[in-house]
Amino acid sequence: MQDDIESQPPPQSPRLAAHTPSDVALTVRHTLSFSTPVQPATRLPIEFRTLSLHLEHSQQAQLDPKAPKGAIKDLSDLDWHKLPVDEALRRLAVAPQRGLDSPQAARRAATAGPNAISPPPRRVLRKVLGWVFGGFGSLLLAASIVCFLAWKPLGNPHPQASNLALAVVLLVVVALQAAFSAWQDASTSRVMASIRGLLPADVVVLRDGLQARVPAAALVPGDLVYVAMGQKVPADVRLIEATGDLRFDRSVLTGESEAVAGRIDKTDDNILETKNIALQGTLCVSGSGLGVVFQIGDNTVFGRIAKMSSAAGTALTTLQREILRFVLIIAGLATLVAILIVILWAAWLRRKFPSYINTSGLLIDVVSVMVAFIPEGLPIAVTLSLAKVAHTLSRHKVLCKSLSIVETLGSVNVLCSDKTGTLTQNRMHVEDVAVYDTTCDKQALRERVDAAPAAAAENLRQLAAVAAICNAATFEGSPSEEKRTIIGDATDSAILQFAEDLASSDAVRARWRHIHKVPFNSKTKYMLTLSKLVPAPDGAPPAPLAAWDTFAPDDLLLCAKGAPDILLPRCTHVLPPAGGAPLHLTPAARQRIVAVQERWAAQGRRVLVLARRVVPRDALPKDGALDVYADGFDECVAELNAALVVVGLVGLIDPLKPDIAETVRICRGAGIRFFVVTGDHPATAVAIAAQAGIISDARGVHHASDLLDTAPVDADKEKDELAAASDADAGAPDAPQGIVVTGAELDTLSRAQEDALCAYQEVVFARTTPEQKLRIVRALQARACVVAVTGDGVNDAPALRAADCGIAMGSGSDVAREAADMVLLEDFSAIVVALEYGRLVYDNLKKTIFFSELMPILLNVLIGVPQMLSNIQMILICIATDVLPALSMCLEPPESGLLARPPRDVRKERLADGRLLLHAYGFLGVAESLCAMSMSFWFLQRRGIPFSSLALKFGNWPAELTNDVLYEAQSVYFFTLVVMQWGNLLSTRTRRSSILQQPPSWAINRATIPAALCALAIGIFFSYIPAFQNVFQTRGIPAEHFFIPMTFALALVLLDETRKLAVRRWPSGLVARLAW
Repeated sequence: MQDDIESQPPPQSPRLAAHTPSDVALTVRHTLSFSTPVQPATRLPIEFRTLSLHLEHSQQAQLDPKAPKGAIKDLSDLDWHKLPVDEALRRLAVAPQRGLDSPQAARRAATAGPNAISPPPRRVLRKVLGWVFGGFGSLLLAASIVCFLAWKPLGNPHPQASNLALAVVLLVVVALQAAFSAWQDASTSRVMASIRGLLPADVVVLRDGLQARVPAAALVPGDLVYVAMGQKVPADVRLIEATGDLRFDRSVLTGESEAVAGRIDKTDDNILETKNIALQGTLCVSGSGLGVVFQIGDNTVFGRIAKMSSAAGTALTTLQREILRFVLIIAGLATLVAILIVILWAAWLRRKFPSYINTSGLLIDVVSVMVAFIPEGLPIAVTLSLAKVAHTLSRHKVLCKSLSIVETLGSVNVLCSDKTGTLTQNRMHVEDVAVYDTTCDKQALRERVDAAPAAAAENLRQLAAVAAICNAATFEGSPSEEKRTIIGDATDSAILQFAEDLASSDAVRARWRHIHKVPFNSKTKYMLTLSKLVPAPDGAPPAPLAAWDTFAPDDLLLCAKGAPDILLPRCTHVLPPAGGAPLHLTPAARQRIVAVQERWAAQGRRVLVLARRVVPRDALPKDGALDVYADGFDECVAELNAALVVVGLVGLIDPLKPDIAETVRICRGAGIRFFVVTGDHPATAVAIAAQAGIISDARGVHHASDLLDTAPVDADKEKDELAAASDADAGAPDAPQGIVVTGAELDTLSRAQEDALCAYQEVVFARTTPEQKLRIVRALQARACVVAVTGDGVNDAPALRAADCGIAMGSGSDVAREAADMVLLEDFSAIVVALEYGRLVYDNLKKTIFFSELMPILLNVLIGVPQMLSNIQMILICIATDVLPALSMCLEPPESGLLARPPRDVRKERLADGRLLLHAYGFLGVAESLCAMSMSFWFLQRRGIPFSSLALKFGNWPAELTNDVLYEAQSVYFFTLVVMQWGNLLSTRTRRSSILQQPPSWAINRATIPAALCALAIGIFFSYIPAFQNVFQTRGIPAEHFFIPMTFALALVLLDETRKLAVRRWPSGLVARLAW
């Protein structure tokens, strides 16, 4: 293809030649592989929806404080869609007949730059530095450098090989932690790598009065661009000419497959929703148009969203925040002790005992403090623990998209669930029907139609006819098949089956050809069809036309189906069930219909009204042939959606899932407030919530009018009260219980009323929109709640992304699954398993913080005895002998009563709090250190070196204390700790349950005993092989020093069993308050 099209004049007509619509689909493969970039087809719609909602709220002066303010302000300032065509061209200084001149385009290109989306900065150096210095890496790396210095030059003229070995081992630990961090970063989605495939390579523009093909990157603001079927829009374009059938597939941005019409005039104040703007990256699926470029490159909506999608998230999960806090605490303690040791050395030891600890020895002591405090195996233990839990959840059909989100779910105290498909089976069927206020079930209606007089039957049949015509579902297969599958959503499928049971829906539909359709959406809450009669040989008027209708061949039939509170105000007449012409819909008649609706809704029915009207041809624009693509036709149809005739009501039942009541009971027993957020009628939502156990008393439920508009309380006190509201004992007499609030009422609440609403234990949000769902999530988070949200639609994506834990159903849309943190592939009841294991993760991470090896260092400095545990042995304990027992606890099943506890208060309950540090360092650490110290000094006593000859000698030790004897004594200390870790492991497996209730059997946890034996084997491996003995300064020990520590381990288990017994028997006692 030539780079430039032959010189030819532009089209003379302001209207462009129409194109035949074609099925053009953009297929984008989605993968979660670490090595393959995640495609943007499901990522970009999340950001687009969120940006659109925030932009709409900003125009209403309700900007979310967490919204991306820069992008929203820039977009809200744009007014290109509001300008007339002439004004837009004048502002860009471009002539519609010639386009830009080449010199003019060159100057603008030099100023605006290329029309290309800049790739995000790779920041490789920053990433590598983060991997190496993140967590404890900076301390360990500094300790390694200090060890190298202590080896040489500070160790000259007799450098110790042990210092070099310690430095190398610390470097290996840093490298392992960095490798784990890099592996975790590899799971980050890479969207920008696929952006270029969504943009065109070249485009046709009007320059110098001629059409020319130029690279898309060469476009500049003011270029006039031709858009035709099958082409992607190269930049943000203000349409100035459009054929009537111009349509754009915006699915790459919105996630919705429904094509959007292209118009010349503004249709919405939101620039992201108006139809006279063609957004970059969207696909023209029919028609053609001409537009003027007003934004290119990174400034386009596509460019902004691509950057938002590819940017790494900065928000930390609750687990990441806790680990960061733990790192800071441990680093602070280690630094504090190291500084104290340096001060003691400089102010006391160096002056009084100058030959005891030299500068090299001081540095090694400082390193020893770091090694003693830092749990080097914690990052590996955390990663593998979360990976194991995620694997366990996958067996229960729960997909975790990030490892740390598991623990976040364990902290959730508010669960906002939608109704259809989550609480219910999404298998609807029509249970009741009503014509006017005469109600019956589906079978009874069929019998009445057969037995009724002709006039009455004519009116009754209209219900099935409108149900078939105004319906987006279709039958699969031929009519001759006995049982056909219905393709469509649950509501339309149920109504189509109802219509088919009364009369052949294919026969009804064959007589009507749709010329316009308004699909159902969560904002309008209705569906509308405008149909033209297909002539038939017999000439008889088909249903839903009746003998009393005045219908000319050119007239149209408008059918509507939707929520009664939306459509009833548009209705003026109602069909009488006895037959005859429609009756006026007086206030009394309207109330009779509303009474039917409310009665059904209270029984859990989803109620829809079916209505229709005859549209005379003269009610449409009088411009000759009917042009459904003409500008303003949508608005014309919207105006015709009035003066409707109520054909009847249908009541649909979507039965609860069999296990949902038990799931709700367990969640509420776990201290989680279970809210319902649905688009259904309030009475329907409350009825379903009551059946599920979410609402305790449906008759005593409060409403928005019960919320007191009082002055707000102190913010900190308010947060504490609202957080306490999620405790398991929420049924206190004074605690507010159930309330139902509609979306319209939600928009009118004051701050104080929102505070009162968030304090309720049982809340049903009815008739809500996706925008309001996002607002609900933000409001709860602002009041110290950890919020989980379920959703399955494209419009749920912003709320799923904003929630602390977004949960999508496996049957939901690709966009919802991409926005969620967790996907329930099958039953919603699997969330109970996820909640339990989320709490188990946090408990197990507490168990990995065992004890400190600090005692030998402190005794070495304070009372002048030899250091009874070498630095390398400390490293071996942290990264070798301790890791396997810690990982074995990841396989422990949950303790009984784990879900009976209230959720963790993320503001107060910490991973490393005072109680845990007291247990780890004050109880276990001291006990194990004292036992190990006594064993090593007893060993020296047996070798003729009493403790009195070592204490307070500060290096003036007996000659009998050779290096080999000291290394053997250090190994005694080392193996005493390794064996006592068996008792530590057995006692730490559970926090409250007895070892008799949860024994370390093969059936409960197959890894406990092998992990303990492997830890001992690792110690033997490094202590008995001569090559390791020389490098690591380890030695073999007498046999009794393997068996005596076993009695210490048993005593440790018995002592901790006594503590657990006291906690269980006196849950409010002192021991329970001090328990970890």
